[in-house]
Amino acid sequence: MTADLSPATRDAALAAAKSGTFDIAVVGGGVTGAGVALDAAARGLSVVLLEAGDLASGTSSRSGKTVHGGLRYLEQLNFGLVAEALRERDLMVRTLAPHLVTPEPFLFPLTKHWERPYIGAGVLLYDLMAAAGRTGGRGGVPHHRHLTRRGALREAPGLDPHVVTGALQYYDGRMDDARHTLAVARTAATHGAVVLSHAPVVDVLRDGPRVTGVTVEDTQSGGRFDVTASVVVNAAGVWAAEIQAMAGPPTFAVQPAKGVHLLVDQEAFDSRTGILARAEDSVIILRKWFGHWLLGTTDTAYDGDRRAPTVEREDVDYLLRNVNRYLARPLTRDDVLGSFAGLRPLLAPVAKDAATTSALSRDHTVIEEPAGMVTVVGGKYTTYRRMALDAVDAAGRALGVTLPPSPTASLPLVGASAWQAVGNRVPRLAAEYGVTEEHLRRMLHRYGDELPDVLAPIRTDPALGKPLPGAEGYLPVEFQRAVTHEGALTLVDVLHRRTHLAIERTDAGLPAAPAVAALLAPLLGWDADRQAREVAAYRAEVERDRAGLAAERAAAP
Repeated sequence: MTADLSPATRDAALAAAKSGTFDIAVVGGGVTGAGVALDAAARGLSVVLLEAGDLASGTSSRSGKTVHGGLRYLEQLNFGLVAEALRERDLMVRTLAPHLVTPEPFLFPLTKHWERPYIGAGVLLYDLMAAAGRTGGRGGVPHHRHLTRRGALREAPGLDPHVVTGALQYYDGRMDDARHTLAVARTAATHGAVVLSHAPVVDVLRDGPRVTGVTVEDTQSGGRFDVTASVVVNAAGVWAAEIQAMAGPPTFAVQPAKGVHLLVDQEAFDSRTGILARAEDSVIILRKWFGHWLLGTTDTAYDGDRRAPTVEREDVDYLLRNVNRYLARPLTRDDVLGSFAGLRPLLAPVAKDAATTSALSRDHTVIEEPAGMVTVVGGKYTTYRRMALDAVDAAGRALGVTLPPSPTASLPLVGASAWQAVGNRVPRLAAEYGVTEEHLRRMLHRYGDELPDVLAPIRTDPALGKPLPGAEGYLPVEFQRAVTHEGALTLVDVLHRRTHLAIERTDAGLPAAPAVAALLAPLLGWDADRQAREVAAYRAEVERDRAGLAAERAAAP
């Protein structure tokens, strides 16, 4: 089996979905659905993964981009969730995706003297719980340490010395969420899963009370077809209740919680470490993210269009107001390069009019009804593998079979196995392809041990190794690979998720968009009119994502 998701392999996936009968049909191509597909395929089941849009196009590309145990959940006494998340964090860092998930330091700034014993006990417990969950004596991230005011300012000179009395430094993991979800889906494909994006489920098939499959629309051709499966696993996130309702009366409701993040210029905050600090109703996190700072998050109930959550003026106000309590030089709207909003799929609270969702549980739930359907909902990105395992266990019960244990705890994702060895070759690769070592090291954390294969087309077309004006953080060969190996079918797919031009530049890469569309056109059969429509669609998406930020800048004195 191949990990490549190309136009040709999509055609094959479409034919297989139309003609085959599967053990499991997974609805939802976010990290949970991709994880279910991988777990099921790795246990020997036949699987089809169906995603309405692009892989990770919903919540899984709009997360906090941090793999973490959830330090704040200790204060909520949710020790089970923290312990589980810490085990998963360390698995990802050391085994599953070390090229995509790397340890990053964070400071918890102290502003009152009584905070050190209180917060220090929590961070110590955090480390002890992580150590208790490790096997083989190998750790995932370094241990925490206490810092004086001077030590804190040495690590983060941008903190306000009149506010900070000291700090604790601890570690969690940084990741590229969209590329991680893509790697999970591609790894599932290597184990035989059929992966089909841009294929929304529009109905559920039943034989009496039992679910027997789904009806799917191919948005690329406009046609509809049925997919037959013994069990349907509903991993549709914020749309999970709607999918279940297609099969009969719903038994749960989802309360989407909106989380907004701002991407901030690297020079705006002088620090070698990220910070996590108290906010008005939760915590505020300013973390390093691939040469920028990522500031988040809000946590509010959302009842708008789930396909297009937007950044509002009050979201930006909240984030800047809360982080600036700790900074010597306040962040302003001019420091913000881009913004995005995502929705967390939480089980609905008892109080339907709750304004904040920060106290709602991040534990996941598996629902085994109606017959033939398993729904997995809730949870947090870091625990996706455990959520998938539990969902496939439930699917096994629905199938009436005894499944082998899940092997996914020791199954490296695509790009992981030999990434360090490839990293050692970076100086040679730089000389061979005429690309700077700095650029290749950034690419190493996107592609891992696939990096030499990504660069190979430059041998026959050196222009593919020269960045396009307005898209200097990427090589043209990367845009092409997004289509030939990574399942991208639109310009939005390429510029939002395979790369991150949409949030990394104040112009969102719009000046480069026509050139990127022209580069992709021969691969996807686009004529000039289609290229123009793709650029227009990308512009509309950028404008939607930045509407609140634009309003903020317009209102600034």
